[in-house]
Amino acid sequence: MAANFSPSHCERDCKEIHDSFGRLSSLVQTLVAKTTVVERRRITETYKAMYGEDLLSHLQRLKVMLSGRGEKFSVKACEGLALWMVDPCERDTCLARAAIEQNEVDHRALVDMFVGRKSSHVLMIKQAYQTRFKRLLDQDIASLEPPHPYQRILVALSTSHKAHHADVSQDTAKTDAIRLYQTGEESSGRVNEAVVLEILSKRSIPQLKLTFASYKRIYGHSYTQQFKKLGSTQFEDAIKSLVKCISHPPKYYAKVSTSYRWSYRFVFTK
Repeated sequence: MAANFSPSHCERDCKEIHDSFGRLSSLVQTLVAKTTVVERRRITETYKAMYGEDLLSHLQRLKVMLSGRGEKFSVKACEGLALWMVDPCERDTCLARAAIEQNEVDHRALVDMFVGRKSSHVLMIKQAYQTRFKRLLDQDIASLEPPHPYQRILVALSTSHKAHHADVSQDTAKTDAIRLYQTGEESSGRVNEAVVLEILSKRSIPQLKLTFASYKRIYGHSYTQQFKKLGSTQFEDAIKSLVKCISHPPKYYAKVSTSYRWSYRFVFTK
């Protein structure tokens, strides 16, 4: 906890939150000022102890009231506050469920989560998902309908997170790069799906990043450049997106961030 965030400060903030119901600007000022996870957790716990109500329930009531007024921007701000207040692992858990429950499953959002999180964090997401929704994330992903190439990629990435290692190997990267070339571009010109999924299921994200870099160094072009020659399949399109996410995260996220369809309603799910 921050040195200047004493129990008395926490109780004062909780009173401000409780008394500011309906005044969103005041609520935003109080909550967004809590910059650490520890501060936000302490606020949530203290609010529950003082008023017998979960802070997320407070935000849910405010959201309903704002929605009734037709204040769409304020409703979004309220949803954003809810995500800000929950633990990062819990937030990812809710976003994963929201991506799955979309009318059109947001496979890309799930892939980004598996790629962008450490293995230890992915494990906590799975545990929190099971606790919150009484379901297994891996099973929900494997049973998605209709079937989609991203689904097989997600299953492979999920498997890889169970055996990730911090160390990366140049030799392994070179071997995998050569194997990808020999079973793909050198033979049929098409991606060998079985080989790609096997490698994805056994390698960490840092190791995969090194593999794709090795491929470019050895063969003079990126792994995905071959897809342009024959026109890419749906699976190859998914792999192309995955490789971009792994190899060039800032560029990738700058391009796709505005297209996400994540819903925040699961933050309010009991």
